[in-house]
Amino acid sequence: MFVLFPEIKPYKRHQLKVSDIHELYVDEAGNPNGLPVLFVHGGPGSACDASSRRFYDPSKYRIITFDQRGCGRSTPHSSLEENTTQHLIEDIEKIRQYLEVEQFVLFGGSWGSTLSLLYAQRYPQHVHAMVLRGIFLCRQVDLDWLYRDGANRIFPDNWDEFQRAIPEAERGDLVEAYYKRLTGEDELARMAAAKAWSAWEGNCSKLRPSAEAMAKFTKPHNAMALSRIETHYFMNKGFIEENQILKNMDAVKDIPGTIIHGRYDIVCPLDNAYLLHHHWPASELHIVRDAGHSASEPGNVDALIRATHDIVKNLEDVE
Repeated sequence: MFVLFPEIKPYKRHQLKVSDIHELYVDEAGNPNGLPVLFVHGGPGSACDASSRRFYDPSKYRIITFDQRGCGRSTPHSSLEENTTQHLIEDIEKIRQYLEVEQFVLFGGSWGSTLSLLYAQRYPQHVHAMVLRGIFLCRQVDLDWLYRDGANRIFPDNWDEFQRAIPEAERGDLVEAYYKRLTGEDELARMAAAKAWSAWEGNCSKLRPSAEAMAKFTKPHNAMALSRIETHYFMNKGFIEENQILKNMDAVKDIPGTIIHGRYDIVCPLDNAYLLHHHWPASELHIVRDAGHSASEPGNVDALIRATHDIVKNLEDVE
């Protein structure tokens, strides 16, 4: 079984200004002459970290990671202004141009799979291959599963904690209720809502509970960006049309793809990956039998690293 590569430090860091308001943190690691791979993080509202650089052989890959608008080390922190899916798609294209990359391997999980697919549908000529994990198609049914009825049946105890932060009269639409608090003027209410929102996702993210993962989800800096940006996007249905990704798969039908999904993924149920695979002729689907949603679970790590190895091997065989 493959395990994560040792931690490496970036050989170059950038602050890329993409608008009058937003500046993105971008870094590069591994082999400057290697195959460019772009790590597209989840959320929306999460960020890259040291582990984001550990799924690829650093002697073979030019590893590029970045924090999306309002997240991590990008500024301004947790900003919702000029922050839509269309902005993020164009940000990836600006990163590509800035770093003089002809084609990326896109490596994305959860919301990162959503954004990778949307970028590839807009700019298929700039995508060499995709490795996608924990597929999130951002349909209404997917939002309802996590925030209305579905995951609550599997984690009823954690769901009670999630609901408890909201008065009973407002529980008919928890996304809207949280959004109202997260964008309100009351600083204490914002922070309490941020931690409760992030804890719900953290509790659902792994097959086996992890205190380390929960600490990362609920760290104030992380929780505020994740909760504010997620509710902003989900109030707007991801800024895409209903079922937009599946409707536009013809645009990427010839791009090779590896889809990796944990059998027991509660954040993004397996039907997301299953449907995507059937709409994508050039894809392979790997269902990890003993994993949930998190990229850090051993079965998911093994499958993800096998996928990045296979891309390099296939390229070397062609050459």
